[in-house]
Amino acid sequence: MPLKTKLIVAAAAFSAAMAASPAFAAKCSNDGGRYAEWIPEMQAEAAANGVGKRGLAALANTRYSKATISADRNQKSFRLSLDQFMKVRGANTIISKGKSLKKSNAALFANLEKRYGVPAGPLLAIWGMETGFGGFMGNENVLSATATLAYDCRRTEFFQGHLIALLKLIDKGVVSPDAKGAKHGELGHTQFLPGNVLRYGVDGDGNGAVNMNSKADALASTANFLKGHGWSRGGGYQPGQGNFGAIQGWNAAGVYQRAIAIIGAEIDGG
Repeated sequence: MPLKTKLIVAAAAFSAAMAASPAFAAKCSNDGGRYAEWIPEMQAEAAANGVGKRGLAALANTRYSKATISADRNQKSFRLSLDQFMKVRGANTIISKGKSLKKSNAALFANLEKRYGVPAGPLLAIWGMETGFGGFMGNENVLSATATLAYDCRRTEFFQGHLIALLKLIDKGVVSPDAKGAKHGELGHTQFLPGNVLRYGVDGDGNGAVNMNSKADALASTANFLKGHGWSRGGGYQPGQGNFGAIQGWNAAGVYQRAIAIIGAEIDGG
């Protein structure tokens, strides 16, 4: 079975498992004191949701990440005004470099728009905002970060779902247990959470594999995500327009959503 087909099948299984299992039994905690006890509880949950031996073994080797918890408790930039947020995130730099990358990668972006209906602007805005166009994709162990948030009580069920998805990706060899990413477990150029890799990850460079550290794969997957969240070809994506809802699906912070819309429009108009 081709990898892309495997991912689609796995995604369907992941969605079905989450729908059939509204709550996990593994007990959360707000400190790392019982993390070692939690691992076998979570392994049992994972096995019941279709995770195999490779994924279960990888989970056993994780560590509680204080850096991840600190980052999760201190997301201060989302509390800024739009103007402050744009300045802190370097919006002008993203716009300038985004216009240049749009020209130098014209064939790639034309192909993505033809395939998914998503223009270059919002894709470049997301790419620039998330990792500075691949300049820094994170140095945290993705599995430990995701497991830590799955163990933590703040968003337990949300991240336990992503943890199971990540373990399935490890089972299939799509993601390494040693993969590095952001402190919330995001992967690659556009910082996909593991469940989104499973659901929306596609092969953008035609090499038969899905790798979020590949520029083409990450951008194609991002376009596929936006399409999957209701993006309509040719529609506007500013607040109040039809495609803004797809941008809202990418990130829950209103200030982030508006920044992506503004930056994307500047890039598309330049």
